[in-house]
Amino acid sequence: MSQYITLLLNHPVVIVAILVSGIGGTFQYGFCVSVMNSPSVFIKELVNRTCVQRYGVSLEPWQISLIWSFTLSIFCVGGLLGSLAAGPLLSRCGRKRCFLFNNFVAVLGSVLMVLSQKAVSFEMIMAGRFLYGLNAGVGLSSHSIYLVECAPKRLRGMVGVSIATFVSVGKFSGQLLGISELLGTERGWPWLLGFNGLAALLQLATLPFLPESPSFLLLERGDEPACEDALKRLWGNRNYSKEIGEMLKEKAAQQSAGSCSVMETIRNRSVRWQVVTITVAFVALQLCGINAVYFYSFDVFRAAGIHESQLRYAAVGTGLCESLTSLACFMIVESTGKKVLLHRGYEAMSAALVLLIVTLYLQTFVSWMPYCSMVLIFLFIVFFCSGPAGATASLPGELFTQSFKAAAFTISSFLNWTGLFLLGMLFPVVVEEISYFCFLIFLFFCAACALFVRFNVPETKNLTALEIATEFEKIHCKPAESQMKHFTAEKLNEIKTETKF
Repeated sequence: MSQYITLLLNHPVVIVAILVSGIGGTFQYGFCVSVMNSPSVFIKELVNRTCVQRYGVSLEPWQISLIWSFTLSIFCVGGLLGSLAAGPLLSRCGRKRCFLFNNFVAVLGSVLMVLSQKAVSFEMIMAGRFLYGLNAGVGLSSHSIYLVECAPKRLRGMVGVSIATFVSVGKFSGQLLGISELLGTERGWPWLLGFNGLAALLQLATLPFLPESPSFLLLERGDEPACEDALKRLWGNRNYSKEIGEMLKEKAAQQSAGSCSVMETIRNRSVRWQVVTITVAFVALQLCGINAVYFYSFDVFRAAGIHESQLRYAAVGTGLCESLTSLACFMIVESTGKKVLLHRGYEAMSAALVLLIVTLYLQTFVSWMPYCSMVLIFLFIVFFCSGPAGATASLPGELFTQSFKAAAFTISSFLNWTGLFLLGMLFPVVVEEISYFCFLIFLFFCAACALFVRFNVPETKNLTALEIATEFEKIHCKPAESQMKHFTAEKLNEIKTETKF
């Protein structure tokens, strides 16, 4: 592990790229996911006050709850639209420019949030949440693809995990700033919701000093001198003819096809298993039960004797646990490998869910059982953050060649946002019907993903996208099929040789 830390420290510009892209990338997503819990009471009061002042009508509790639910879910709608727009924007504008323009959306949303209380308008919060969703949808893809393309091959796994680390740091920041001692007050909550604008301004001030993605410059723009200059700025001043040769080999393998659309990527048989892999991985990421565990954690903490007023501090504790574990995953991913992190993570999560169902069932009969449930909740968070959370986010950038990358990130973001939206809509209904037995549903997805990754996905450590594609073929192609492909390749080489003479 120490050799990879040393290698990372030898690339200071890559470290700066991790920090700068993270603060305006997945940090925004994580912050938006957690920040709405603390000011919920104040926002609901604003909803009712707006209707009283404007229409002279005091809303019923169910009407306020309906507006509140819509305010939460509109973030997912914005995220879904942003993820669909991300692919074309990344291909046309470039990774860095797309990142820069995306910050203006967050700043506009932040202004609406800060002014909503003075304007007595809950609609401004809705509009701000929608803009935050657009920003997060584009930012998730931009952050992932930019970092993966800027990282040296030996550090790609470690840099990819930092994408999930910033999600965890964003969640923790939202929980921490939301406590009553900081911004979780009647006067402070608009500034709490507007904090995303500060993160966006920070990235706007620093990102222009970083280079564009070397892969984009060479493979999309065809600008080899600019690509070499970007590599020197990122990785140090030396000869990169080997790295450029690998990129050109990838371009030649794609026969100068240019960027493929989402439908072309889905229909292309050469990347069929890569598409299936990211589909399974991102569906499991949302349906593994992590959100349900956070939901039930409050009931478990109450049963363990934690006072109602102290629950928010317990929530901060879970956020801190997630951040620290994600940081630990950042340290070990290069020595362990992503395949191992994924399947072992989901296997451990499956075991934790089985035990959690048992302890939740027994906690009404055994007085000390809630403490066991509490331990299992923290263990589940540790298993999630040290495996699936860290290893999944950057998968599209590693499994796909340049022609398919933008479309792959669009597919993965679409799955991520759709899963988040459906979970938000359906989970309360499912919980009401079957209570903690809902974990059986999440257990199925965890176990299924663990088995799929173990038997159908190759290790990606220190491999290029073309080498990973070859590994997929070895796993899934029949022996006769492989021999036929090898025979055809040899024949083509013979024909080429004869043609030359």
